[in-house]
Amino acid sequence: MLVSIGLGGGCHWCTEAVFQNFKGVQKVQQGYLSSNNKYTSFSEGIIVEYLAEKLPLKVLIHAHLLTHKSTSNHSRRETYRSAIYCYSNDQQKLVTTILNQLQLEFSKPIVTLVLPFKDFRESREEIQDYYTKNPNKPFCIKYIHPKLQLLQEEFSNFIK
Repeated sequence: MLVSIGLGGGCHWCTEAVFQNFKGVQKVQQGYLSSNNKYTSFSEGIIVEYLAEKLPLKVLIHAHLLTHKSTSNHSRRETYRSAIYCYSNDQQKLVTTILNQLQLEFSKPIVTLVLPFKDFRESREEIQDYYTKNPNKPFCIKYIHPKLQLLQEEFSNFIK
């Protein structure tokens, strides 16, 4: 079954590169996500479409938490909102349960919000698929390479 979920937390270039490396991921859209109430402003993120039978949601969420500052309410949270954007109430309940389970693996409280998905705006074409087009750029070497190394170490069974 193909499932969609929105993820935000750090630079969408980084987040896109991280989730493009998972087996079972069919599509990653880079852009800006919004929710409702006080989270209607757009924040950098991605939409991941994945095959649930090949890639457990818990693995996706765990990777998301480990590859951005999910325990820090830093000053750039409006641009880089730490959030998981859900497409249904059932998905929202499942994500909340998974976050509660994963909290046990973190020494600080997870600040990642569980929000209903409202809207998405795709990034401009020239920055989409940024890592694949620019793997040797200084930004990629400094920020994306370490995250991909972490994926290999922590999630090798699920990485392409």
